Amino acid sequence: MTTLKSKLQEDLNAAIKERDELRSSTLRLTLAAITKEEVAGKEKRELSDDEVQKVIAKEAKKRREAAEAFGQGGRAEQAERERAEGVILDAYLPQQLGDDELKQIVAQAVEEARAAGAEGPRAMGAVMKIVNPKVAGRAEGGRVAAVVKQLLAG
Repeated sequence: MTTLKSKLQEDLNAAIKERDELRSSTLRLTLAAITKEEVAGKEKRELSDDEVQKVIAKEAKKRREAAEAFGQGGRAEQAERERAEGVILDAYLPQQLGDDELKQIVAQAVEEARAAGAEGPRAMGAVMKIVNPKVAGRAEGGRVAAVVKQLLAG
């Protein structure tokens, strides 16, 4: 069985052979982040595919934020590169939920939380507890929270 980490390693080797500088540097940085995570605790350990995915998601988020910052700073070329790196990383992540799909999941969770008696500010936490496992890795926390707030207010 191929792990996600070994897939990244194979893709890195292929990118190096193809002299694909963007892809190879992106994968190299991501593998370094994974290794850093593996040695972060008291003992070195192998990360599970889920944990590797979390690292990739974190790296992809960093790229999006950097692209935004570069864009606002008028550095279009760097912004473009960060975006391109983000696209490479997104390929290793689960398909992101569309807005409608996300709203549907959140709406269901809001009903569930209300049925369980969650009202007012406490409802936010209750809804997030229901939604998070359903959207894990397929929608960013901030995006989910925004939809939850919007539907709770509505």
